[in-house]
Amino acid sequence: MEMQCALVSVNGARVALVDGRALMFGRGPESRVADKRCSRHQVKLVADYSKQEVLVTQLGANPSSLDSQCLRRGESGSLRSGCTLYLVNQLHPFTVEFVGNSNGKTSSPQKTPKAENKNAEGQKSSSERPSSKRNIQDFFSKSNKKTTKRPHSPGNDIPQPKRGREDESDAGNSAEEKLKQLQAFAQRENLEPPSVQGSTPSSSCSQSHWQQIGSMMLFTAAGTPHSSRIAGFDIDGCIITTKSGKVFPTSPDDWRILYPEIQPRLASLLKKGYKVVFFTNQMGISRGKLRPEVFKSKAEDILQTLQLPIQVFVSTAPGMYRKPVIGMWEELCEKANGGVTVDVSQSFYVGDAAGRPANWAPGKKKKDFSCSDRLFALNIGLQFHTPEEYFLGWKPAPFSLPEFDPRKIDSKAPLYDPPGASLTSAHQEVIVAVGFPGESYESLNRGGIFQDILGSWQQCVAACERALKDGRSVAVDNTNPDLESRKRYVDVSQSVGVPCRCFNFTACLEQAKHNNRVLMTLSFLMKKFVAPSVSEGFSEILKIHFVPNFSDARSEFLFRQFSEG
Repeated sequence: MEMQCALVSVNGARVALVDGRALMFGRGPESRVADKRCSRHQVKLVADYSKQEVLVTQLGANPSSLDSQCLRRGESGSLRSGCTLYLVNQLHPFTVEFVGNSNGKTSSPQKTPKAENKNAEGQKSSSERPSSKRNIQDFFSKSNKKTTKRPHSPGNDIPQPKRGREDESDAGNSAEEKLKQLQAFAQRENLEPPSVQGSTPSSSCSQSHWQQIGSMMLFTAAGTPHSSRIAGFDIDGCIITTKSGKVFPTSPDDWRILYPEIQPRLASLLKKGYKVVFFTNQMGISRGKLRPEVFKSKAEDILQTLQLPIQVFVSTAPGMYRKPVIGMWEELCEKANGGVTVDVSQSFYVGDAAGRPANWAPGKKKKDFSCSDRLFALNIGLQFHTPEEYFLGWKPAPFSLPEFDPRKIDSKAPLYDPPGASLTSAHQEVIVAVGFPGESYESLNRGGIFQDILGSWQQCVAACERALKDGRSVAVDNTNPDLESRKRYVDVSQSVGVPCRCFNFTACLEQAKHNNRVLMTLSFLMKKFVAPSVSEGFSEILKIHFVPNFSDARSEFLFRQFSEG
């Protein structure tokens, strides 16, 4: 019979494990565990039929155990016959069973001796000492010796590739020999990049690892080349889609590769000397809806399936790293490409958030949820493709960019209308601002009244009245969108015989929202707006236009980018 593997427990639960395929396992009907201290995705299990072992990666908040070896979040170990997995807190034991082999003969699993070889000082020998990392190179040496338990880093559990006869001998243990094996595998799989400027076979990452950089996570798989040419891709809707057919995944396992053309196309890019990089927004992490460990495991499983060395950038929160803002790209260019200068003209980006309307193609009834991928490429200056265009050869589809284009704001336009008016006055007055948040006139040098500071409009009116009685001018820096809010200040000014002018800030809502995003502040939507008129009691109304004044080139560069798709 063919080899089969199952995880079994004393409570009668029995779960089949497919060779090389990851399974999220924890509390639920499958395990018959109802203990709420056990996460629904407590561990990730990957069976290796050739070694007759299961790689266990701990994901839950509370620890799992392999016999007496405690696994905390992110740590891994090997589950073999004779070893017990305690799902959480030394409770809910499971064992593994391997039955059958590739020749159809039934085989009995061999128990792994629990004794450990120790040196004269009572410490484990170097060959059995746990390793803190496991990388892709570990899969390129094949030995007849049984391997000992050791913790692994999640994301490095890539299934062992098929080998030719030349690989059957034992591989050396040195890093140099493993690197040679990695390069040999790349050549067999047509992944070896040619010697092009900015990319050489030795210019690559030697070990898989995760990094946390502010609100961004970065994974670099072992063997990832550094190159002047970048092939960038979004993940959701571009590399993968849901198995369930739903818009959003129902579980961490609810994904599949979007098109069969994807893996060979990516492999071809690597062969041509490109570096393949994934860029993804995962706001659910900062919102507490998605644990970082769960997404890391999913990303690693995607790379396992593709069997390619790829770098993954993950934006977890609003801010400089969230597409279409180009923080992830800048991190790649400045710190995550081995010092190799990126050639934007030779690079490109592929994503599904492309601003396409409803019915943009037969059978494609829904419009794109945003335009963030196209704008990400536009902000950088990269050539852009949709997944259908790049992988399937479809013709470009129609699309729309946002109505507000920050590139078109004229920094030399007149500040206000009518042009013959005076922005300032030598006499005492009240100025009432009208407009969206994100516009400011602090440079007018008036005594400002801010409701955000004073707390209520009653306090603002009282402060205005005190200032006028003291002979001072007043600028009311609130949004004042309707007749009622403006009338309060007109009445106060008229009661003391002081003229009241209105400064109507003309920037549109999208302009104001863009300003707030660039400034990293919060904005809110104006629900009711009535344009001000002289009939309300104003002595004059000036239309104040948004004219940016940049203190340096970097500020202008950031402002001119699309900040939302």
